Amino acid sequence: MHDVQARRAILFCANTAWSMYQFRRGLLASLIRDGYEVHVVAPEDPEVAALRAMGCIVHPLTMSAQGRNPFQDIRLVATLLALYLRVRPALIFHYTIKPNIYGSIAARLAGIRSIAVTTGLGYVFINKGLVSILSKMLYRIALRFSGQVWFLNQEDRLAFVSARLVDGKKCTVLPGEGIDLDFFAPVADVNEPAPDHFCFLLIARMLWDKGVGEYVAAARALKAKYRHVRFQMVGPVGGESPSAIPQSQVDAWVKEGVVEYLGTVRDIRPVIGAASCVVLPSYREGIPRALLEAAAMERPIVATAVPGCVDVVDHEETGLLCRERDPRDLAAKMEAMMERDREGWRRMGVAGRAKMQSSFDEKFIIEHYRNVIHALV
Repeated sequence: MHDVQARRAILFCANTAWSMYQFRRGLLASLIRDGYEVHVVAPEDPEVAALRAMGCIVHPLTMSAQGRNPFQDIRLVATLLALYLRVRPALIFHYTIKPNIYGSIAARLAGIRSIAVTTGLGYVFINKGLVSILSKMLYRIALRFSGQVWFLNQEDRLAFVSARLVDGKKCTVLPGEGIDLDFFAPVADVNEPAPDHFCFLLIARMLWDKGVGEYVAAARALKAKYRHVRFQMVGPVGGESPSAIPQSQVDAWVKEGVVEYLGTVRDIRPVIGAASCVVLPSYREGIPRALLEAAAMERPIVATAVPGCVDVVDHEETGLLCRERDPRDLAAKMEAMMERDREGWRRMGVAGRAKMQSSFDEKFIIEHYRNVIHALV
């Protein structure tokens, strides 16, 4: 009986419980309904309770997202190995860099099949230096141990394959994590798109790599011309990323009066619903979740023409694309969005939702997971 139950156990390992709940709860709920025993391994955060309430078995784990202490990393492999041997799942999914690297090694040592899901290339590929070189070397070793490697866009897959970090034959490209179109539904337009009361919204971790500095510079330029336009930011400050923007810098921008910082919010939908346009001037993305949510809620988008963003935004159709690391071009595109008539603005929003329905509905993603699990378990 124990072996039958063990074969029905699926384990997910990520660097936050928050991301598992926010981005993948539809998948987890679907697998629980299918009769699988669903385990989640992640550092403790407030979403652990929500995961348990859904029916997941949660194993809190200490994991430093950006730590570079080799002894901590060896301990992480040992901790995951012991956990995997105890749970004995039929299949393990790893997300983000540390689980992808150290979890893949632990799964191989435990003799359990695993799949690495690369949700974005982030700091490792945007920046050059020792950390980037070491991370790529570790990826090259660890991804040999994963049965499959999934990417969220074609450019990320090409980057890994061309750098010889992974064998192209084991790679699959998914259209992002998917979006729950019933949950992220359109709302009545709170802000009529007129220049004198337009509201821009950036949803991101407060990292320089997300283009937060460019957003603030563009806001400053536009504020000089349009006094009543609002520029909001939502997302966590701090963390261990070398690209993290300090709280003191965010506070200084708020004090200057150039942006409003809303902190982190449990339910982003009212904030998106109250915005006229969602902005993400990121340097590189997997598939940016914030843009999927904005498009699903029929909000036009301004984003950079970089991998990930271009997968979501069709220029002049669902939003506007600007040049990377170019606050002037970003400001020009934001101003162009403000100057659109109501009909043009609405048309962009409706086209964005239609694109989500045809390409990014989480039902497609869940079906892919279920097919793969069914074939392997």
